[in-house]
Amino acid sequence: MTRETGPAAGATKLSRSNRRVAVAVLGGVMLMTGAAYASVPLYELFCQVTGYGGTTQRADAPTGTIIDRKITVRFDGNVNSDLPWDFKPKQRTITLRMGESTQVAYVATNRGGDGTIGTSVFNVTPFEAGSYFNKIECFCFTEQPLKAGESVEMPVVFFVDPAMDEDEQLKHIKEITLSYTFFPVKGSETPVAAAPATPDTTDRM
Repeated sequence: MTRETGPAAGATKLSRSNRRVAVAVLGGVMLMTGAAYASVPLYELFCQVTGYGGTTQRADAPTGTIIDRKITVRFDGNVNSDLPWDFKPKQRTITLRMGESTQVAYVATNRGGDGTIGTSVFNVTPFEAGSYFNKIECFCFTEQPLKAGESVEMPVVFFVDPAMDEDEQLKHIKEITLSYTFFPVKGSETPVAAAPATPDTTDRM
């Protein structure tokens, strides 16, 4: 067997190296996709420990302190393509003072012909604001079963910590986006407390 030398050998080694890199990248993408589908609880734990991706905080009650600085919160809803649901906020934005608690709602509707179960993950952008976004009530990481054609309203109660006003890196922030994405799951756990959806006559979307 003749061993390649010179430029030809270098090209062969480079080609093999590129193939190894491509395989490694593809494997990483597949692993992350699988984790998003099958390991939502692990994703939740990871976010809580690391603060990754604009993870919010949890609170039992408002701070009791409300300041004059206002912040606009924008709401976003997404659904994985394998889940036949419509999912959206009842209102797109709300403006409130920091420290002021409020309740908003998302609506999910099963457009499929069979009952399905979904669960959601979330994030806040800009990511740095996540540590100041406090949820008192939320449906995230809870399995939600829906019968064919069924709709439910899912409330979110939150406030933005007034301590954000003291963060020099966030002095310029006037808007925060809270985004949820629902994924399909198998089996069932205790479903989120959700009310049947009611017509929204004040839809501002």
